Amino acid sequence: MMRYLFWLIKFIAFVMLFGFAMHNANPVTLNFYLGYAWNAPLALILLVFFVLGAAIGLLASLGQVIRLRRELLVLRKEKRQVATASNSNAEVLQPPRDAL
Repeated sequence: MMRYLFWLIKFIAFVMLFGFAMHNANPVTLNFYLGYAWNAPLALILLVFFVLGAAIGLLASLGQVIRLRRELLVLRKEKRQVATASNSNAEVLQPPRDAL
């Protein structure tokens, strides 16, 4: 049931954004520095800058993601080493009898 609700919400959001884009299809001029200008529909300009903002945000977090993945690999390697070291010892830990 929740899946259908999410699809309905996505569809409503798409229809609203599509309607916004169609109502703002008039060309606008975006003026840059040094006399450069770009004539395009407002919806296209908003889409381009939204995508650029998302890409810049992903690139900004990329360094932290790589650092965390390296740390995870090191921790997994340490865990494997501890597991193999404990398996090499013949002693197997048993839970306390009163915990059963």
